[in-house]
Amino acid sequence: MKKKKSKKIPTKSNKQNQELGQTKNSAKLVLFVFGIGPIIGITIFLYSNGFFNSPNM
Repeated sequence: MKKKKSKKIPTKSNKQNQELGQTKNSAKLVLFVFGIGPIIGITIFLYSNGFFNSPNM
């Protein structure tokens, strides 16, 4: 029996994998900035207004 040689097109699949990887990385970056960023911002704002200081009696 003869084995069939499978032809691979590395340029298209490789290009798609790179674009998909960049999309995943940018999605992770956007989620991090818009997810963690406001939490850090609110914490800094509350700390600057004395929210975390113990009340004086």
